[in-house]
Amino acid sequence: MNDLSRVIAGVIRWGSWGEQLSSTKMADMISQCVENGVTTFDHADVYGNYTTEREFGDALIFSGVAREDIQIMSKCGIIKPCSEKPGFIIPHYNTSKRHILESVDQSLDNLNTDYLDVLFIHRPSPLMDFAEMAEAFHQLKESGKVREFGVCDFSTHQIRAIHRYFPISYFQCEASLTHNTPIFDGSIDVCQELGIKPMSWSPVGGERINKKTRSSKKLKQRLEAVAEKYSWTLTEMNLLWLLHHPANIMPIIGAGRANKVKEAVNLSDQIITREQWFEILRTFRMYDML
Repeated sequence: MNDLSRVIAGVIRWGSWGEQLSSTKMADMISQCVENGVTTFDHADVYGNYTTEREFGDALIFSGVAREDIQIMSKCGIIKPCSEKPGFIIPHYNTSKRHILESVDQSLDNLNTDYLDVLFIHRPSPLMDFAEMAEAFHQLKESGKVREFGVCDFSTHQIRAIHRYFPISYFQCEASLTHNTPIFDGSIDVCQELGIKPMSWSPVGGERINKKTRSSKKLKQRLEAVAEKYSWTLTEMNLLWLLHHPANIMPIIGAGRANKVKEAVNLSDQIITREQWFEILRTFRMYDML
């Protein structure tokens, strides 16, 4: 497998879907990430309505960071009607061989590179043909355009199915203290079984905690009490809980600010005890595992 950084910089909010970073600021973000040991960048063709890859590619040149010093991941399979995708009426999925091959060529052009370190199928489609997808993967691997492959948000059965046709290396899903389903539904277990490295695209799980509802406010108060007990911030505690898992889940920090990425890096070598892990889980669930 490629030598990806444990903490991954997610660029979803760097462009028009978030911070709207200028080329100069995006180049600075790339440089700061690399300086902090975060060398892997997570893209998708659809980010920024199909504009963020191109902006990143231009910023990478401006940053002066060498392509061989970083790893670039991207995804394909979502069709989102917009000015960059004229002719489509409704959002849908396309995981056909032709679309995968054409999407990769477009991503390579956008990113000013001749290869992707990892390509993901962005979402499972009810019309997936696993054999056809594997054909695309084989062709991309043999041509040198993509080095490794992964899938996002697949079920355990879907992970096993694609892995049977082509050995994938990575699996992305939403995994956090407040969305811990993948840890208990077998998704992370099957990754360990098959030697697939899991990644979390929402590792802090702050959306549920920060809702303006009575239940969310009470949840936040309970979790903050545990965090304060151990001199952690709430974000630190949530990340430590995820990083403690033996599957070595890789957090994707989807923030357009370097300090948020650095915060996760600073925690990557810290440990919590098994008892603390269950204490945090119990505080969230409000009941013991036993």
